Amino acid sequence: MNGNITYSPAYTLVPTYDCFNRCSYCNFRTNIGESPWLTLNQAEQLLKPLQNSGIIEILVLSGEVHPHSSQRSAWFQRIYALCELAISLGFLPHTNVGPLTFAEMSQLKRVNVSMGLMLEQITPKLLETAHLHAPSKVPQLRLQQLEWAGELKIPFTTGLLLGIGETSQDWRDTLNAIASIHQRWGHIQEVILQPHSLGSQQIGHRDSFELQQLPEVVAIARSILPPEITLQIPPNLVTHPDILLACLDAGARDLGGISPRDEVNPDYPHPDHQTLQAILAPNGWQLVRRLPVYPKYDTWVVPNLQGIVSQWRKKLAISQTPVLY
Repeated sequence: MNGNITYSPAYTLVPTYDCFNRCSYCNFRTNIGESPWLTLNQAEQLLKPLQNSGIIEILVLSGEVHPHSSQRSAWFQRIYALCELAISLGFLPHTNVGPLTFAEMSQLKRVNVSMGLMLEQITPKLLETAHLHAPSKVPQLRLQQLEWAGELKIPFTTGLLLGIGETSQDWRDTLNAIASIHQRWGHIQEVILQPHSLGSQQIGHRDSFELQQLPEVVAIARSILPPEITLQIPPNLVTHPDILLACLDAGARDLGGISPRDEVNPDYPHPDHQTLQAILAPNGWQLVRRLPVYPKYDTWVVPNLQGIVSQWRKKLAISQTPVLY
């Protein structure tokens, strides 16, 4: 047996798809005013049937409202309230809604067990191409989020988006930046290596990332990042089982949130648990569920949420204990 490959049973809530950024590769956003905001009643109707279904994580994923927009406060309060609702129904929230202020991050820590923000790539040259109309993709702005998350002791997920015009040296520079910040604060749980995958909604022409290169990126990341940071690859975007297995051999150990719909890549449905296990098991891997907060960070979770985290730990321990005959 090679060991465990983890995933998070998840469901995604989207407060709004409206976003003031216009990244050329995006398959998620809508123009401002086109996406009605998700109400709390609608969210409750979505979440209640999922109780006792095995779903653990509620990913709150949103289009971005401009920092100086008159809607910013209402948007933030809706995100906060959705997290509160998820907790009240027994789920664990993980929020990824773009760059936030220090105060916003501090407030969201009260209602999240972990948070995230994709660093994507730190090369500024993408501001002239893929990120030309994406003000919140300024590398220093996103690096600041990672620093603040560390300062606030927020268990954090970040990652690279591959195939948006960067070079292999850009991969290394971005990974080294993540490693440097983690060495100061020790808060990065996972780094996602996400291949750009051509979608039907993107506004700019860009081919999908060459998946054959992904095991190499995993190996580079494993050589740069501290060993305690888990490498994550999305199985719905790694569509060839042999490449998926090669990525695991190179050091990836997590498959991320497996949910009914990948909101960021809606053209690529997630494989189910049984399909993944059928790929992994013959090669010595065991697929196991995890929480959106890793065990070493449980003490960082605010006291009001530690009880629900502990309950989920006990449930998983029972469900994943081998049966002996």
